[in-house]
Amino acid sequence: MSVAYREGIPALEQVHDEGGRSLGWWGMMFFIASEALIFANLIAAYLYLEIRQGGHGWRLPSEIWYPLINTIILLGSSAPIHYIAARGIEKGNQRRLIWGLLATIVMGAIFLGGQVYEYSSLISEGFTPQSQLFGSAFFTLTGFHGLHVTVGLIFLLIVFVRALNGHFTKERHFAFQAGEMYWHFVDAVWIFVFSIVYLLPLLRG
Repeated sequence: MSVAYREGIPALEQVHDEGGRSLGWWGMMFFIASEALIFANLIAAYLYLEIRQGGHGWRLPSEIWYPLINTIILLGSSAPIHYIAARGIEKGNQRRLIWGLLATIVMGAIFLGGQVYEYSSLISEGFTPQSQLFGSAFFTLTGFHGLHVTVGLIFLLIVFVRALNGHFTKERHFAFQAGEMYWHFVDAVWIFVFSIVYLLPLLRG
C-alpha cells in the first residue's frame, strides 16, 4: 500500500494509449471537461439574466482595481507551478518542485483571502446575495469559482506534503500533474468570470 502511495497510483500512470497519454491523464481531462460545462452553464445563465434586465444595475458598487490586482495574482500563480515545479520534476530537482508548489499555494491563498475581503466590503456597502437578481448571480458565480480555488489549494497542499516526503520522481508524478492541470483550469475559468462580471459593465458604460 505504501509503495503504491509513494509511486502515485502506478496503474493510472503505467496504462497508456497509443499517443503515450496515461489513463489518469485522460481521466483528469474528462473531469475538467465536465467542470468546464458546469461553469459554461453558470456563465450562460448569468449573461441571460443580465440581458433580460438590459444590464441595468448590473455593476458592482466598488472599484475594479482591487479585483484586477487579485486577478493578476491568481493568473500569476500558474507560473511557479509550471515553470519552476514542473521543470523541477523533469530535471529531478526536488527543491525546485517544492518551492514552485509553495509559491503557487501562497499566491492562490492570497487570491482567496482577497476574494473574502471583497465580499466583506461589498456586504458592508449593502450589496449582498439578496440584493436583487444581480447580487444572487454575482455571489453564485464568483463563489462557485472560489470553491474550486479552495479545492485546488487543498489538492496542491496534499501534493506539497507528498513532495516534501520525496514521493515524486521524473517517471511517476501523476498527482502533481493532475494538480497542475486543475490549477490551470481554475485560472482559465477566472479569465471568463472576471471579463463578464467586472469588465463587461465597464465597456458598456
